[in-house]
Amino acid sequence: MSTEEKVASPAVADSPCEACPAHHAGNLIRLGVNMANWDFVVALAGNPNTGKTTVFNSLTGLRQHTGNWPGKTVVRAEGGFAYAGQRYKLMDLPGTYSLLSTSDDEEVARDFILFGSPDVTVVVVDATVLERNLNLVLQVLEITDRAVICLNLMDEVQRRGMEVDERRLARDLGVPVVPTVARKGEGIPELLQAVSDVAAGRAICKPHRIESPPGLKNALGDLTDEVATAFPGLPNARWVALRLLEGDGRIAEAVRSGEIADLGRHLSSRVPSDAGLVLQEMEE
Repeated sequence: MSTEEKVASPAVADSPCEACPAHHAGNLIRLGVNMANWDFVVALAGNPNTGKTTVFNSLTGLRQHTGNWPGKTVVRAEGGFAYAGQRYKLMDLPGTYSLLSTSDDEEVARDFILFGSPDVTVVVVDATVLERNLNLVLQVLEITDRAVICLNLMDEVQRRGMEVDERRLARDLGVPVVPTVARKGEGIPELLQAVSDVAAGRAICKPHRIESPPGLKNALGDLTDEVATAFPGLPNARWVALRLLEGDGRIAEAVRSGEIADLGRHLSSRVPSDAGLVLQEMEE
């Protein structure tokens, strides 16, 4: 497979949809690891075994090129694609059930979404066990306003006689929800369009967030102001304050030592490709 490969997306001849960017043949260009001068950074998150790697490979044309995150043994995968005249760098975050940082995998995923400021975070969920996946979705929506939910394995939903109302789910979550069957390429054009719309600001997300009780809300507001004052420019000071109130020891230590400011500066650079990062091709 060449580094750049144009992929035709399905369209019906003489259909009005042919002119739509989501169905324009060749609108997706897989860039593999050729990620110079990207316009947007996309984080790809999800529980293990949701088809996240299949989505990654579909967009980049890779068979999962990997290395390690700096200072971690956690696998790091990144690739690129071009769509509608824009270049995207795709960071495939470790599969995790939570962002509460009880493992290196969770810490890497949390820190990149929290401090790396990706332009879009795509959360891949298994539509057959949606309730199990929504825990991660809601945690991501606490951190970022720019998210897209990839509702994967919809063929399994149909095979099991289940139903998922993606439109109602989108209304309830306040972000785009795109049904897909990634291993067959179904829904990938629509996913690309949703990512493009959120990245460019054409789609404004209003993510659902759990309302805090009045006492907690006031304390959270005060502590958020203190964190923002102590660490100017720190992304997501509110989320850091929330974790402090919940007794997150790792975040508390990072605040006490000042490490959290360094982490914010490091990851806000969008984790450029390391010159010395050894990439190796692995079978999915």
